[in-house]
Amino acid sequence: MRRILTRVTLLAWLAVLAGCGFQLRGAYTLPYESIYVAGADYNLIVAGLKRAIRGSGSARLVDKAEDAQATFLPTNEIREPTILSLSSAGRVREKRLRYIYGYRIVDAKGRDLVAPATVELYRDISYADSDVLAKTQEEDLLWRDMEKDLVQQLLRRIATAKPQPPEED
Repeated sequence: MRRILTRVTLLAWLAVLAGCGFQLRGAYTLPYESIYVAGADYNLIVAGLKRAIRGSGSARLVDKAEDAQATFLPTNEIREPTILSLSSAGRVREKRLRYIYGYRIVDAKGRDLVAPATVELYRDISYADSDVLAKTQEEDLLWRDMEKDLVQQLLRRIATAKPQPPEED
């Protein structure tokens, strides 16, 4: 009896997992044949985005904007730590890390294919003066995690963007 109950429970869980629509994230299909990513290669976001586009295999990454069907242009990048709360002694207790990244996607003539947009990421962190080194390392780790998350969000946004064909002048 116990064995049957275990099997029925297992089958029920498998049915729930199969019915919920869960699936592994696959490769992204970009809506452009070729794309140019403007920016310096030493910029972590630009380098990560180029690596992700190469890995997707759906669009060719080109070296010149003139050769590309679309150009990804970063417009601004702001990293902003903000104090959320203070202790009764006036020392920082919590901080919020805010990362704002703006971008545009244009064609070879500079016309917008996708309207300018921004991605905003937030992470909250507790802070203690007694653990300055550990909290500094934790903050650095959170910034790196936000950079990786940003690259994935940018790739998803590029993949799901419906490019508007620019009006001919």
